[in-house]
Amino acid sequence: MNSTHSIEVVQLSQSVADASGTLVILDNVSFDVGRGEALAITGSSGSGKSTLLGLMAGLDVPVSGQVRLLGQDLFSLNEEGRAALRARHVGFVFQSFQLLPNLTALENVMLPLELAGRPARQDAAAMLERVGLGGRLAHYPRTLSGGEQQRVALARAFVMRPSLLFADEPTGSLDARNGERIMALMLDLHREHCTTLVLVTHDARLAALCEREIRLKGGRVAEA
Repeated sequence: MNSTHSIEVVQLSQSVADASGTLVILDNVSFDVGRGEALAITGSSGSGKSTLLGLMAGLDVPVSGQVRLLGQDLFSLNEEGRAALRARHVGFVFQSFQLLPNLTALENVMLPLELAGRPARQDAAAMLERVGLGGRLAHYPRTLSGGEQQRVALARAFVMRPSLLFADEPTGSLDARNGERIMALMLDLHREHCTTLVLVTHDARLAALCEREIRLKGGRVAEA
């Protein structure tokens, strides 16, 4: 692997069977992502953005092609092996926040550290302070605004110091003002921790804040 690349996507294709035969979702997609780079993947609804992100994270298996993540061929690993690789190196931020409702903000951020057998409370509290929620440690998700919940999700993702962060429409549930704040915070954290960021978004303004953009059209790379 080229040591300057965190991710290499090589001739990746995905399709599913539907009522009319076979629906091609991704068609021979190839590109790479540099270490520490912020890459936006854009395209209209149905262009294959989220499918591509899921394959890059090893959450699904393609019809053909390769993804090399930090030098590891993802699809040479079984499901358990891919999960172990994600646990060590990958963070996720989603549109729907995916916080556990019965845990406080602090407990939500502590959880991945605890699962990894690492000291949790001090690091989790420090990360919540970093995202501006030092006064909300004991609050449950239902008592937080959408923007605050997404900041908890960012803290949970970055507290593990991941090499890679995959973000799928992370501002999609927020109004424009909160969306811009979350995007600015995510990019600040990406730079502070030298994390490779791959962002799926339909918002051209957010994509423009990344260092590079790949646009999908009909399952193919339209611009790179």
